[in-house]
Parts: sequence; C-alpha cells; structure tokens
Amino acid sequence: MTDPVDARAALASDLARRAGQVALEYYRNRDALEIETKNGELDLVTIADRAVEDMIRAEIASQFPDDAILGEEGGAAGGSSGYTWVIDPIDGTVPFLMGLPHWCIVITVIEGAQTLVGVIDVPLQGEQFMARAGQGFTIDGVKSTLDPTRRIDQCLVAVGASDRTPPEPAAGIILGLMQAGGMFYRNGSGANMLACVAAGRLGGYVETAMNPWDSLAGLLMIQEAGGVTHPYPADAKLGLCMGASAGVWDKLQEVVAAQFADGLPKATR
Repeated sequence: MTDPVDARAALASDLARRAGQVALEYYRNRDALEIETKNGELDLVTIADRAVEDMIRAEIASQFPDDAILGEEGGAAGGSSGYTWVIDPIDGTVPFLMGLPHWCIVITVIEGAQTLVGVIDVPLQGEQFMARAGQGFTIDGVKSTLDPTRRIDQCLVAVGASDRTPPEPAAGIILGLMQAGGMFYRNGSGANMLACVAAGRLGGYVETAMNPWDSLAGLLMIQEAGGVTHPYPADAKLGLCMGASAGVWDKLQEVVAAQFADGLPKATR
C-alpha cells in the first residue's frame, strides 16, 4: 500500500515541475499579460498567477479530492483528510514581470501544524529543491546538507521586505548585518531565497512578516539541510520567517531581535 505522504510528495514534485513549464510560457510572453495590483503598486497579480494556481488546484482535487488547499490567489478550500496543500503559483511576480530569473513555483503539504513536504521549482534554472520531513533536503534529487561552520561574516544574508511592515526593521537588520561584518542580499522571491539558504548559497534569510505559502516549504528545507529556523505556525497568516545555517544563526537572531523592543515578533493568526 502506498504511503499517503509519499504519494503526495510525488505529485507535488511532478506538479511543480509541470506548473513551472506553464509559467515559463507566460514568462516568455509577459509583455502581453494584463497586470493588476492587490495591496500596493508592487503587489502584483497576473493571469499567469491565476492560471498556474488553477492548474495546480485542479490536479490536486482530481487525485486527492478530500485534501484542503490554501493558495495565494484562490484562498482556502476545506477538506476532510487532514492534509492541506499550500500553494504560491508564482513567488516573485515582480521579477517575473521585469524579466528577471528569480521566481519560482511553491507547493507545500502540511498535516495540522507539521510541514511534511516542500517543493520549490525554479523553471529558468531547470532546478527543483525538495524536502521531506525527517528524510532530508535534495536539489534535483541529490541530497544536500549545510556547512555548520560558516559565519555571518563569510556569507550573504537575504533580507525580505514588503509594504506589510514599516521599512525601519528591514533597514535596521541590513545595518546590523553590515556592522557584524556580513552583507545583505535580495532578489524579490522569498521562497527562492529560502531554498538558496538550504542549498548553502546564502547564509540566512529573514523577513519580519511573511505569508505561509512563501515560508513553509523553504523553512522545512533549511531544517532538513541541517540549519536552524524560527518557529512559524502552519496556521499563521503572517509571521517572522527566519532561517540560517547553524554557524550564522546566533548572530542573525541577535541582529533581528535588536530591532524589536519586545523581542522577536510572533506570527499572527
């Protein structure tokens, strides 16, 4: 009998790859896309986002009709199986529209508060990152682990920011990183940057208010690669998303905590 998580993991990987190819066709014809704003001038959505999410939702509903789904564009659909799929059809819509390579497809499977499967597919690189709870982190199927000795002054640390929060905390984190001898990085896709932390390409990532469809897959990847993450409840609406390799973690946490009088912010429900 097929393990239920194995079956969902297999679909998540295959579906992310296929959805990425659909998104890639839109990307190649992006000048013709109709663009809408959501919460701000740089919070954008296109027919590509909706078409990719619709495709993913239809496949999940066909194969696992009792599973719940939470998507960035389509919202929540209930289920009775106990499993929930959390989807960002195109994370990094602004880079996508500007012709930059830093966008990706994100599919996560959770059960209650536990993240079981995380897949981040980057079509322009032809690369897929994947993690299974308790089974490790892979890049295109090859297992990968982090170097625990790397320090904050030996790497780039990515900082996410949006109009969901005031600019001062992000600016303070960047200043703190530079004062600690490190350097900041940002490419417009939080999920992509989290995957790069798990892959050892970045030393850490922090964003003070991030959605679950952007956060959960990459946080699982960092954990399974041997890194450290700040708790992010699966039922949160917005929360602090932070993860790093073990040697970077303590200093990064110190830098971030210094921006908040009441300590590190919690996730909101």
